[in-house]
Amino acid sequence: MRIEFPNSAREDFHWDAPALRIGSAPDNDLILAAHQAGSHHLKILLDRRGWVLQVLPQGNRVYVNARPVREKALLRAGDILSVGDCRMLLRSDEEPAHSSPVTVPAEGRCTVALRAVAGPLSGRVLSLQDKLELGPTGRIPLELPQGEAASMSVLWRDGQLWLETGQQSKRYPLRVNGTPVEQATLRPGDQIGLGMHRFVVDAPGLEPEPEITLPPPGPEHLPEEDAGPRGEVWWLIATAAVLALGIAVALLVRF
Repeated sequence: MRIEFPNSAREDFHWDAPALRIGSAPDNDLILAAHQAGSHHLKILLDRRGWVLQVLPQGNRVYVNARPVREKALLRAGDILSVGDCRMLLRSDEEPAHSSPVTVPAEGRCTVALRAVAGPLSGRVLSLQDKLELGPTGRIPLELPQGEAASMSVLWRDGQLWLETGQQSKRYPLRVNGTPVEQATLRPGDQIGLGMHRFVVDAPGLEPEPEITLPPPGPEHLPEEDAGPRGEVWWLIATAAVLALGIAVALLVRF
């Protein structure tokens, strides 16, 4: 993960450990100013679900994409984390233009939608057929601060899902998973950011099929192997012979 500080001269912060501690005390991994954060304000943990934000008892005023977080929250690349007046943009180490994009045939296109998770359109689900345009020239307007304008498009091209920028804003670049782009291929779960707007790509049909690998064939299984070790079989035969001999002797003595 890389943390960028928008509108600040502070250098980016790189982190690859399973836990990140943020606060104003010197024993934190990422140290903020005392007027911004408590001594031990929050932690970000990496587990099987992804990045998990945990607000510590000394923490307050923690926001993710302008929404308050009281205890825990799941984070994704492209989220804006606010602590006091410090804004942190979470970025993925992976480039948004995926090296192996998913390609589907035209007749096999799956359902794709952009789910707005932050900004004025929060809560809306925007479906895509062939092309979805957002901005001044599209059917969905995008409000930006101070009257700035920008636009973007999500479309199918050669069986792949693409994001393209149209009218650009100098202050608010188009981002995928926190990284500025002009165009990029998209996958399910990618987060598109433009100003205060955040959209998550929902496209289950673009998930690659899991590869099924069969275990290598073992030696042929014989039915007699289920009867146990060979020693047990001979022991049973010997026991049966002794019992039969004992019964025969008993009958001879009786008669």
